[in-house]
Parts: sequence; C-alpha cells; structure tokens
Amino acid sequence: MLSPAQLLQEFITLWVVIDPIGTLPVFLAVTQGMSAAHRRSVALRAIVVSFGVLTAFIVLGQIVLDALGLALPAFQIAGGIVLFLFALTMIFGHSKPEDEIAAAERVRQTSVFPVAIPSIASPGAMLAVVILTDNDRFSVAHQALTTAMMGLVLLVTLAIMLLAEPLHRVIGTTGAAVISRVMGMILAAVAVDAVLRAFVTIGALPGLGM
Repeated sequence: MLSPAQLLQEFITLWVVIDPIGTLPVFLAVTQGMSAAHRRSVALRAIVVSFGVLTAFIVLGQIVLDALGLALPAFQIAGGIVLFLFALTMIFGHSKPEDEIAAAERVRQTSVFPVAIPSIASPGAMLAVVILTDNDRFSVAHQALTTAMMGLVLLVTLAIMLLAEPLHRVIGTTGAAVISRVMGMILAAVAVDAVLRAFVTIGALPGLGM
C-alpha cells in the first residue's frame, strides 16, 4: 500500500505531466469560432479519450514498451515533433472560422487531436503513468489508485476547459487570436526543448545547461 507521501508525489507528478492550466490556451486556440455547445462537446470528448488512452497505458503500457524496446527519448522526440507542427498552426492560424457544418466535423477531430493527444494525454503523461506503476505493474490496487488520481486531475482539466467559455467571451476573437499566436511560439519552444533534451539523454548532444 502506498504511503500518503507517495500518493501525494504521484498526484503532483500526474498534475505536472497532464498540466490542466497549460491545456487552456490550446483549447481556446482550437475551439476559436465554435459555438458554446461545440466547445463543451470538444472538452468532454477530449477528457474521455485522454482517460481511455492513459488508462490503457497504466494497464498495458510497460508490457508493450518492453516488447517493442521503446525508450523515453523516442517518446520525447516524437511528441516534440508533433507539438512543433501544431505550434506552427497556432502561429499562422486559419483565416476565418468554418461554418456550422464544418464546425461539427471539427468537434470530432479536435477533441482527439490536439486537445486529447498530445495536449492532455501527452507522450510525457503516457510515460509517467507507465513509470508510476512500473515497479508494481501487476498490482490492481496500485493501478486503481493511479487511475483514480489521474481521473481527478482530468476532472480539474475538464472544469478549466468548460470555464474557457466565459474567458473567451471576455477576451473576444482578437484576444483569442493574440493568445493563439503567443502560445504557439511558447509551445514551439517547449517542443524544441523536449527534442533537445531527448538528444542529450541519448548522448547525441552535450549537456545544454538545462
């Protein structure tokens, strides 16, 4: 049984890797121009998808990674590339919001990418839930506790995304566009940093003083 200190450590780890606050600007950017109902649908679908993906990694992740021989740097590089490509779309953006029919299709698409993956269920989050249960991978109780704590963090993430609607109303379309581009630049830097750290880990680059 995990001690309270270990439970707190796991919760903090899950909070950091899922990053509910950091999901907000991504959610605002990809749902810009959508109706309130569509934004709620994106948020709910994204949480359901994220929960399913991360739960699968808790139960089967370590077994699959061991079988495939995949390491953390591979996930970091892949995730960094995906985040960088999405950051470019945030920076350059779309000219105008689509009409209602296109918006309905965007609900299905954006709830999975990029809101659920890789913003919420990021490569780091996938690896984190695997590592947290690695030493006790066949303990149902430990996996259940980790899943419960992950679910709590995801509920907070959902609440933040649902509160994005009044925030969006306050900042308006212009404000959302500015946030999208500024956060796109920050996200691009985060993506490059993830790739560089992975190269340092595998010894392809010297330490970068990070």
